[in-house]
Amino acid sequence: MRDDVHHCGTTTGARAAWTPLRLRDVTLPNRVWMSPMCQYSAEGDGTPTDWHLAHYGARAAGGLGLVTVECTAVAPDMRTTVRDLGLWNDQQIAGHRRLTEMITTIGSVPAVQLGVAGRKSSHGVPWDNAGTRSAIPPDEGGWQPLAPSPVPFAGLAVPAEMSSADGERLLDDLERAARAAHRAGYQLLELHGANGYLFHEFLSPLANHRTDEWGGDLRARMRFPLAMVRALRAGWPEEKPLAVRIPAEDLLDGGLTVEDMTVVAAGLSACGVDLIDLSSGALVPEARRLSEPLHNAQYGPLFRASGAAIAASGEISSAAHLDEAVPALVDAVFVGRALLRDPYWALRAKDSSPAESWPRQYRRAF
Repeated sequence: MRDDVHHCGTTTGARAAWTPLRLRDVTLPNRVWMSPMCQYSAEGDGTPTDWHLAHYGARAAGGLGLVTVECTAVAPDMRTTVRDLGLWNDQQIAGHRRLTEMITTIGSVPAVQLGVAGRKSSHGVPWDNAGTRSAIPPDEGGWQPLAPSPVPFAGLAVPAEMSSADGERLLDDLERAARAAHRAGYQLLELHGANGYLFHEFLSPLANHRTDEWGGDLRARMRFPLAMVRALRAGWPEEKPLAVRIPAEDLLDGGLTVEDMTVVAAGLSACGVDLIDLSSGALVPEARRLSEPLHNAQYGPLFRASGAAIAASGEISSAAHLDEAVPALVDAVFVGRALLRDPYWALRAKDSSPAESWPRQYRRAF
């Protein structure tokens, strides 16, 4: 579901990452994108703050084709922490609109990742106490997590098994959040379906122990995740692209395999997903962690049969990684920690004259 657009017919080497990519009616000016990375800095009601304006504004000025705002909850009880961004009320929409207008004005395309945390919900922020391994109980400002099965993540609270009513409510929340993201001005919407979030929990037999229509073999475990995607597509304009971040595999014995996930990817494409964003592992702390550069992008060719465009993150930190990844492995890359270290990493990686590519306000520095 992509429409490739290239400058001067060049599609190999360092140039390929800097050519446009069209998804539905949205053209991304290049294929080097900011990965969603939680800042845990929202107001208590989930509204973006001046920190978010400064953080995303700097990256928008840094030459990225897409700036993806961090994982944003679709409902209060689907947050990971009380400092997560949200998209369930008008005040939050207004705060997000400040972000999208700024990102667009500076010259990038604004995207947002929507999150449904599942059993990874209601924990501390990373820098307080035990952080993400520290459960916050309801009597201390937390809430009861929901999940496919009452199987906890590490030391977090035992989640309540989702009922049919919980599922219907969540589908309504997802559709409403998609409409809110559109009202806020986002041009691409991504669902976080990896890293042990609810979508991933339903898919993996290691987290989904249900015996009803939402559990069992892979096709049965896919039912609710695909319903989540259809709810988003129903609330998201036809002309705007929809993405889902998925694990390429669980990296655990008895977990999801690459073969499983290519089936899932085909199902997502059939539901109107335009971009598959590849991650891996992270269902449980003991899952094997891949650390070599481009470790997720290496899966890319296996997923191209889905018909969706393919992107990936994973230790991308040099211009050489861009050259290796695009277009041989994936159609685009999400850059993470390198952009936390340096908002202008993409401009440095572009390998062009600073006097031509950097913002004109900064060119006198060179």
